[in-house]
Amino acid sequence: MLEPAAMEVPIAGTVSTTVASVPAVHNPRARKLRSAVWQDFTKERRADGNCVAICNHCKKQLTATSRSGTTHLRNHLAICTTTSTRRAGKRRKLIVRRILNNKTSTGRPGDGVASGDDHDNDTTHFDQELSRQDLARMIVQHGYRFSIVDDLGFQKFVKNLQPQFSMVSYDTVRADSMTIYGSERLKLQDALLKTPCRVSISVDMWRSSTQMDYLCLTCHYIDHATDEWKLRKKILNFVHVDENFTANQIAILILEKLQEWGIDRKLAAVVLDNCTSGDSVATELLRALQPRRLLMLNGNLFHVRSCAHILNLTVEESLEQTSDIINRVREMIQNVKFSQERLQKFLSTAKLLQIDQKMLVLDSPNNWPSTYLMFDSACYYHDVLLRLAEQESHYAAFLTPKEWADVKALTEILDALNNTMEKFPVENPTANLYFNDMCEIHVLLNTWRNSPSPVVAQMAGRMLKKFEGYWDLTRPVMAFASILDPRYKMKSIEYFFQLIYGNDQFTAKATIEAIKQNFTSLCNDYEHSADSLKNPAVLFYSGNSNSCMSSVYSNGNDSKTFSRITLSDARRGLDQYIQESSSGQSLKSDLDMYLEEAVYRQKEGNQDNFDILGWWKSFAAKYPVLSQMARDILAIPVSIIPLDSEARVLNEYLSTMDPLTVEGLVCAQDWLRADTEVANADGHADDKAPHGDEIIVAPN
Repeated sequence: MLEPAAMEVPIAGTVSTTVASVPAVHNPRARKLRSAVWQDFTKERRADGNCVAICNHCKKQLTATSRSGTTHLRNHLAICTTTSTRRAGKRRKLIVRRILNNKTSTGRPGDGVASGDDHDNDTTHFDQELSRQDLARMIVQHGYRFSIVDDLGFQKFVKNLQPQFSMVSYDTVRADSMTIYGSERLKLQDALLKTPCRVSISVDMWRSSTQMDYLCLTCHYIDHATDEWKLRKKILNFVHVDENFTANQIAILILEKLQEWGIDRKLAAVVLDNCTSGDSVATELLRALQPRRLLMLNGNLFHVRSCAHILNLTVEESLEQTSDIINRVREMIQNVKFSQERLQKFLSTAKLLQIDQKMLVLDSPNNWPSTYLMFDSACYYHDVLLRLAEQESHYAAFLTPKEWADVKALTEILDALNNTMEKFPVENPTANLYFNDMCEIHVLLNTWRNSPSPVVAQMAGRMLKKFEGYWDLTRPVMAFASILDPRYKMKSIEYFFQLIYGNDQFTAKATIEAIKQNFTSLCNDYEHSADSLKNPAVLFYSGNSNSCMSSVYSNGNDSKTFSRITLSDARRGLDQYIQESSSGQSLKSDLDMYLEEAVYRQKEGNQDNFDILGWWKSFAAKYPVLSQMARDILAIPVSIIPLDSEARVLNEYLSTMDPLTVEGLVCAQDWLRADTEVANADGHADDKAPHGDEIIVAPN
């Protein structure tokens, strides 16, 4: 007996949508409909012999010929909203049922393909290899231990989540992690080789709980591969070194690693604040690199210190000679905090005087910010402590009036320095950030040196001597970075140096002129170097007599081919051409035009939130030479916060591993951080927050 069949489908507006019943001819070779999608569709045949699929929920008709497949049917289900909740539940049940059926029929999970000849249900597809790589990537990225794969709880969790996954062993996940390290290393090396700008490095010494020493080599550069101008910080190496290594051996090791990465010929500067014998290592590196004549200003900008390190050294070395008054304050607070009877009197007196409770701080030795907090808390409770001293006049632990005067004066100094230190931690620490702050500290030290308080004058004098010794090394780089800040240009240098040198205006003018001449010399070096021709803004147009197109090929292998030139390159080239050809007079240099124009003023918002990299990105076409200098100088890490020795300690888990594995995990975790940052930008949880099992133990 023949069954009636139906047909339809409007392919064009003129086609009839009438469904007619026609005799259906039995086809013994017709395939059984096995796809899960047919639970939501009914297949019927049209009068002309073509088949249609009618949605069971919204009754829409779609093509259902043998060649049309089922993808368009599944796409329709995804947007069919009439019964979306019920349909989603059906499909979830179907997926679970198919997985269980697959497991039962094969006797084991993990075959990787769902049942059904057309394999249209992509959600049932499982890839063991891909899941294994994801597991290793998760372990590396979050610093989990390899033995997590042996934990029964973790195994049960994974099995319930995906029964088809075959758990890997400790050795397998370790090998997979090292494979990730190798592949990510190749990606980073390729990126560094393609980066046309200079890079700077910082060197830190780490130690494991088993007393093994490691050298951490970190690269700092501005990445503009995607024309985004982002400051990057990447760990290059984390290598074991012998504790008896000399400065020369450390320098040789650093050079070897830089050569392996292919960046030894484009170094801008090095920061060795946390490196053993940092000054000696810098001298050895300079001795090896200077003959190549590849360093900026022949190496005069090569070795720098971070601002935070300069202030730490200045204060710590100066406070050593003020140990008597520090010990007196420490003794007084100890006798209050650790005597139950005296502490009770202290609290009662504070309540009587209506002083809000605040922590009475006891400092940590060799930590000057904690010493400042101790002084500050003592001054806060000055009246309370005076009352206790009157009640216990026989007790010598309390300060005399003269000692209180010295403590208050020293607290004012430490407060100003501490406020500056608190400015340092920022998200993108470009080199221009703290020039003004460091100059302000210089001015304050000059003022305090003339204080009527002997203890303040003596301490300020010692600090000033230490500060100038360290600051002179880093000042040129930070002055150059300040010139490249369009909000200040030469203004900050002119203003602060006149204040610093006071009545000695001859020295002030000479210093200002020396900085400007050195900056001009560096600018000329960039302008005449082959590197400046790599700037995309001058690929289409060069200021010489050569034609625009010939300049594309003038650098041989270093130039872009036509296939690699983008429209944005062409537009920047046009901007450059208009700038240089619009005047009949002799062309001015980038520097002349830059300094002649007024300083940039933000229309609104906090000045501290100024995006200097975004500004130079926007004006790269106008100032091609200066913009390349900006990429190189602003990336010098003079604004980073060096970790103290306690923070630079590997956790117990890594301390038990061999050095090669330690290097692989530390570096790979750092390189995968970009994935975490993307996730955070999408609104996910902040993976930077410490959870107790990080690869590198961060300071509290």
